[in-house]
Amino acid sequence: MSATSSAVEVHPLVFSNPAFKDHEQVVFCHDKESGLKAIIGVHSTVLGPALGGTRMWAYNSEAEAVRDVLRLSRGMTFKASISGLNLGGGKAVIIGDSRTQKTEAMMRAFGRMVDRLGGSYITAEDVGISTKDIEHVVKETKHVTGIPIEMGGSGDPSPVTAYGTYMGIKASAKYKWGSDDLNGRKALVQGVGHVGITLVKHLTEAGVEVLVQDIHQDRINMAVNEYGATVYEGHYADAEVDVYAPCALGATVNDDSLSRFRCSIIAGAANNQLKDENVHGNEVRKRGILYAPDFLINAGGLINVYSEIAKYDRNESLRRTEGIYDTTLEIFAHAETKGISTHNAALNIAQERIDAAKAASK
Repeated sequence: MSATSSAVEVHPLVFSNPAFKDHEQVVFCHDKESGLKAIIGVHSTVLGPALGGTRMWAYNSEAEAVRDVLRLSRGMTFKASISGLNLGGGKAVIIGDSRTQKTEAMMRAFGRMVDRLGGSYITAEDVGISTKDIEHVVKETKHVTGIPIEMGGSGDPSPVTAYGTYMGIKASAKYKWGSDDLNGRKALVQGVGHVGITLVKHLTEAGVEVLVQDIHQDRINMAVNEYGATVYEGHYADAEVDVYAPCALGATVNDDSLSRFRCSIIAGAANNQLKDENVHGNEVRKRGILYAPDFLINAGGLINVYSEIAKYDRNESLRRTEGIYDTTLEIFAHAETKGISTHNAALNIAQERIDAAKAASK
């Protein structure tokens, strides 16, 4: 570790931040030589070590990055809990453009920062981070998953994330329309990165007419050329589709979009899709739109990398990921019975498992 590297554990924008929800630890990381500026958020370790991917994004401000890591790490806590995994919730963000600023030195410096936490946080891939980057991280710490298959790991978790999201969409269709046959349906996939493009593949093969949006033209070209998708130029909420599948960044379900949505189902892989989980979760329900809780249906990647901690079994990971279908139906039924939003129904069930673990440890 160079003399100029440091990790600081307090920041004035943390405790007073509306996104701070009893997080256990927030670590600010800096390495001058590589240009690393990262934040690691550990929300909970009640059920086990906090596992969650690292996102590299060109945030507009440090405050925006802080808010993102707080929201993402908390979401991982509930994702692990509702999936029945013995994991807590954590996440990391690296501030910067992953296409132009990322280097091996930066990723190795980040690996050293993760290692300092002694296993309370385990990292993996997320937006802007690939298995190639993980190869560099693993040189500095053993507290990492999503390791390339040729190195004995489970590889890129995004295909399994997409598969779980697809299972969630099928369950949503079953609940909404009485059949999970998607043939002839229409969907907008917003964001066709590693997860989104695989979801496009699943939906296309199921006979869905797929519209796509993305900020990167090369990803749009891939969706169009490989899967026959159609580019959608308008505001995502104005699209006349059966399913809106957000697979980019969060908070796309907000005051503005809710008044414009023309879809029947919202089910995608993006984290924190509800800008305000209480206000917008209830509003989606009032408007008759079926919302599949993001931390439930995008858990496939977490399930996949979790299995890497023991002995990786691809078939077992896929089997557990397929279970998202049944769990989604159970959450929908529970929400209807209780007269609450689907988000709160999923959150309550996840919290019950966490509370039980806390009580058992006393």
